[in-house]
Amino acid sequence: MPTLRNQTIKPIKDKVLVSDMDFGEQKTAGGIIINSDDGKAHGVYPRWGKVYAVGPDQKDVKIGEWVLIEHGRWTRGIDLINDVDGKEVKTTIRMVENKAMLAISDEKPSGHMIGKEYSDGPATIRPEEFGAN
Repeated sequence: MPTLRNQTIKPIKDKVLVSDMDFGEQKTAGGIIINSDDGKAHGVYPRWGKVYAVGPDQKDVKIGEWVLIEHGRWTRGIDLINDVDGKEVKTTIRMVENKAMLAISDEKPSGHMIGKEYSDGPATIRPEEFGAN
């Protein structure tokens, strides 16, 4: 993943950059480790990202809001490393497709799982719909 140190990134036009997207291993409050599901059939779901920066023509979202983004409608990440109060802070940012933003929230949603795939009911995603055999 590319890394930039002590630089400011500004999107152009109506572009949106997000951070804080969940992709990897998760750990619950009780200490249970949930393995990454990215790239698996049941890992195909929208994900939340925190708006990091917006272009000057962007009118739909603001910095600090959380946006729900269609699965896969984001770029690969770029790591920004900045010095904050004498400590290095790493933030991974991604650009998202404007038309793929589904919803916004002022606060971080409590759970990132969406749909029946994560409930006691039957799964609604079939791997064959995504070319998996």
